[in-house]
Amino acid sequence: MASPNDEEIRALAGRVATHLAGAGLRLAVAESCTGGWVAKACTDLPGSSEWFLGGVVAYSNEAKTAMLGVGEDILARVGAVSEATVREMAAGALDRFGADIAVAVSGIAGPDGGQPGKPVGTVWIAWASVRDGRRSVRAEAHAFDGDREAVRRQAVARALAGVLAA
Repeated sequence: MASPNDEEIRALAGRVATHLAGAGLRLAVAESCTGGWVAKACTDLPGSSEWFLGGVVAYSNEAKTAMLGVGEDILARVGAVSEATVREMAAGALDRFGADIAVAVSGIAGPDGGQPGKPVGTVWIAWASVRDGRRSVRAEAHAFDGDREAVRRQAVARALAGVLAA
């Protein structure tokens, strides 16, 4: 995947805005490696207060636990960059903000921090939603290429694109 530029991210956020506002849905975000970039892409758009509730940048494991309810046992067992962690981050954001949809991102943007089985560029993204009283959470792993900014840009774009399908 090529690293999206600012215009492409803005256009994608615009599609998210149209989708959410048109459906009367509200979004919350829980971010780690993207450092608030998904929230920034959303709030750069005029009128975003209609559909964007807020977000949490939970970079440390302690913040993931305290602010989003990620279990310490999960973090100890599988780490911050894992399916279980992003699923709990997304569910935590959904609950804490009272959102209809939440997206969570956790990954290794680099240039350091890679490890066996989790090289630099590994990013997990999860989307949680509540519709008609039913909760669903889906997650996916990515192996993004490039430097730190390229990995983060790709993660932001994929997180936003996934909101359209949540």
